[in-house]
Amino acid sequence: MSRIFLGAFGDPGHAFPMLALARALMARGHDVSLQTWDQWREAAEAAGIRFAGAPEYQVWPTREKPLKPYAAAVLAARETLPQIEAFAPDAVVSDILTPAPALAAELAGVPSATLIPHVFPWMPSGFAPYSIGARLPRTRLGRELWRRTDGMIERGLEQGREEYNECRRRLGLGPLPYVHTGLSRELTMIATLPQLEYPREWPSWTRIVGPLLWEPPGPAVEPPPGSDPVVLVAPSTSQDPERTLLRAALAGLAGAPVRVIASWNGPLDPEVDVPGNAVVVPWLSYAATMPVCDLVLCHGGHGTLARALVSGCPAVIVPAGGDMGENAARVDRLGLGVRLPRRYGTPRGVRLAVERALGRPALRTNARAIERWAAAHDGPATAAGEIERWLARRAP
Repeated sequence: MSRIFLGAFGDPGHAFPMLALARALMARGHDVSLQTWDQWREAAEAAGIRFAGAPEYQVWPTREKPLKPYAAAVLAARETLPQIEAFAPDAVVSDILTPAPALAAELAGVPSATLIPHVFPWMPSGFAPYSIGARLPRTRLGRELWRRTDGMIERGLEQGREEYNECRRRLGLGPLPYVHTGLSRELTMIATLPQLEYPREWPSWTRIVGPLLWEPPGPAVEPPPGSDPVVLVAPSTSQDPERTLLRAALAGLAGAPVRVIASWNGPLDPEVDVPGNAVVVPWLSYAATMPVCDLVLCHGGHGTLARALVSGCPAVIVPAGGDMGENAARVDRLGLGVRLPRRYGTPRGVRLAVERALGRPALRTNARAIERWAAAHDGPATAAGEIERWLARRAP
């Protein structure tokens, strides 16, 4: 069996998929070390995973600390190299947002793969730019209009390549001739549902493996008594710390013919007004709770959305940032939910969107088709198998 070093950005949307992959690799007999932020040390070690604390550094420059582009990655790569040398892995798998493990692996002469814990961000010419929330064009005219953005996108990618190559130069590594430098040309795994990806030609080094779902321990929560549809409010902690969406949902759905389960994602505010048709808890298990729900109201982070869909639940998405607009556009295109612009995430807007989603039975039918697909396709096991086949191909 192999020794595999995993490196992940510390946000839940990136750390959780790598934790799922670590468990799958260990179940197949591999020796695994996981490097991510220290806040996940206890969870990793409780699962029997060897843990290596990741260097936590400032990524974005400020007036007080005006780091140059990729300067933090240089520092982190130098700090990660001793961890890799001590563990002596056969391979490294690096999260798309974490270049340090891949750079350190190259310095140590160890092959590296990439894990993307969401949809593939590299859009072909004629597609809308990634993450702006625009749907796939349906006509030749639409494709031609989006091609007008190609020059702007290419300039941005070229700037990223130049900055990354400067980082490599400072580490004593040679330049890369291609853009999207954070993607391994040996193996890049895309941990999303294939249904969420647009039809396209795929590079030979990519593999769609399915979602890698993991969550900290939490309770299953029962809805309030009754027979009305159950709506789970699953807000983002990183994008909505003020719980704006949750508060709008509690106010908008009060008295509606639904039963509401809501996660506060932290200690409850004693001042929050919880209506009689709702239950609000500090934390809950999505895996245990979503299967009893009819609809999930969320911001559209990939992990929460994927968990909803594999549980057979359509979603109402109120995008807040990051890739949430992109995810909402794809859900809307596939008939898996309703997209609600953030400016309409008011009590009235939420209620109308929930009513619309529950009034369209096709959304639930489509989500249950995803649930059936997921039941027959184990994402973490598929990813672990891809790593094994990759290493077998590299073996002398």
